[in-house]
Amino acid sequence: MKKTLLVALLTLGAYLPSQAQNPIIKDVFTADPAPLVYRDTLFLYTGHDTASVQETNYKMPDWRIYSTTDMVHWKDYGTRLSPRTFAWATGDAYAAQCVYHKGKFYWFVSTFHKKDDNSQGGAAIGVAVSDRPTGPFKDAIGKALIVNEMTKDKPHAWDDIDPTVFVDDDKQVYMYWGNGSCKWVKLKDNMTELAGPINTFTPKNYIEGPWLYKRKKLYYLVYASAGTKPEMIEYCTAPSATGPWTYRGIIQENVPNSFTTHPGIIDYKGKSYFFYHNGSLPTGGSYRRSICVDEMHYNKDGSIQPIVQTTSGVGPVK
Repeated sequence: MKKTLLVALLTLGAYLPSQAQNPIIKDVFTADPAPLVYRDTLFLYTGHDTASVQETNYKMPDWRIYSTTDMVHWKDYGTRLSPRTFAWATGDAYAAQCVYHKGKFYWFVSTFHKKDDNSQGGAAIGVAVSDRPTGPFKDAIGKALIVNEMTKDKPHAWDDIDPTVFVDDDKQVYMYWGNGSCKWVKLKDNMTELAGPINTFTPKNYIEGPWLYKRKKLYYLVYASAGTKPEMIEYCTAPSATGPWTYRGIIQENVPNSFTTHPGIIDYKGKSYFFYHNGSLPTGGSYRRSICVDEMHYNKDGSIQPIVQTTSGVGPVK
């Protein structure tokens, strides 16, 4: 009888949903999470760290895609885009975000520009487009959307990184980005042209990695920050996508074994989720990062409760 019960339990266990566990991706090193909900599926667009344990700088050859319908089981689509997709690009695959607009998927990426007639080099932002959330993606315009020469407020060549793109309720598109200062611009409806001047400001403790979204009537600008030591996650709120922005505080403290972190925020199946990266996998670190996810909660006034970083991650949703 005991043997029969044991076999039955083992058989049943094979069909029980496994619990999510942070980091959510363990077979490769991933960074800079950017979630997107399309229909019933949450797609996760990521960077990819390949630096060796001994190396002391980034090595990020491409961007990858994953998806889930229950926040526990993740499908791996592998590499879906790289700087080699863009004839004008060179160097590494920095933070990126994919957004859906009018039947197409636009993947805004940050990488570096070759020296040519359009730019003398430095960080640049490009746009790839696809009819499907998993690609194939191609360069949408055959040139960079933003080059280093277009922003002059910072002297360093890597200030034009980490784009976040948001389509407002009135269908106006906004892009925020920047290292050292935060830049923003309106985009035309085709997602591939600027619709106005580039604006620059610096939220309190801002470093990089902005993430722009709206919840109810409040706009949120969440970013990697100096905090008490780099990097934490802090945020501002505003009554519109262009501000004025009011500083609201720190929501995520330092992460284990990585001096950077990066926010990606999404609502899915009735819950709010906060994606980030740390260096907690074996042999991980600041250049060998791993994406995690934890639940996110709001107070009645719309302010964000401090993120509780867990190793257990989030439970399954139907």
